[in-house]
Amino acid sequence: MSDFLNSFKLSARRIRRPGPVTVQPRQGRNVYSNAAQVSRRSPVRGAMHNVNCRSRIEQTNQSKGTVANTFSQIYIQAVFAPEGRQNLIRRENKEELHRYITGIITGQGQKLLAIHCMPDHTHVLIGLRPAMALSDLMEEVKAHSSGFINEKKWVPGRFNWQAGYGAFSYGHSQLTSIIQYIRNQETHHAKKSFRDEYLQFLKNFDVAYDPKYLFDFDSLAPRQSAPDP
Repeated sequence: MSDFLNSFKLSARRIRRPGPVTVQPRQGRNVYSNAAQVSRRSPVRGAMHNVNCRSRIEQTNQSKGTVANTFSQIYIQAVFAPEGRQNLIRRENKEELHRYITGIITGQGQKLLAIHCMPDHTHVLIGLRPAMALSDLMEEVKAHSSGFINEKKWVPGRFNWQAGYGAFSYGHSQLTSIIQYIRNQETHHAKKSFRDEYLQFLKNFDVAYDPKYLFDFDSLAPRQSAPDP
């Protein structure tokens, strides 16, 4: 009898109880694969688990500066002006300023499609990636380009861009026409003022606005121009 009991205890020790299984995938891809397997066993719970896993993958990738399975085509024309809408951007400095602003935009991982600095305002057409907000990009463009202009001493006193900007979006099929429009700014403004142009943009894009927050078109201060060398 004692031999039988000892044999039973020894057999019991050899039986391993199944414990809880903890899955700690090393990569998001494994999480998504496991979720798909759960989905086949339980359509409802599996689908919810699948969404939750996908969300975790995207959050992980967002922390690395990318978004999984995200494809975008965002084309924005931004329009901004010097403080007081003064004619401060001279023709002979325009190309150098173009190159500098291009460097700012590309340095932020964005694509510049067209740029034109008129004496009293600037147009840029940007292929915007969703990793960066347009407001943050415009803050970078304005801060660094105004600092560049001041370092070059292109204007008397201190140069600043006016607060705010206009932003207008376009589809891919419209790119050719808007690029040509920006490149031909000098010809265009031989017939139309910046004020009329800007108000036409707001009307065409059905943008509601408060006149007191527009660019300083009706400033009581007289317009100034950058002095001749």
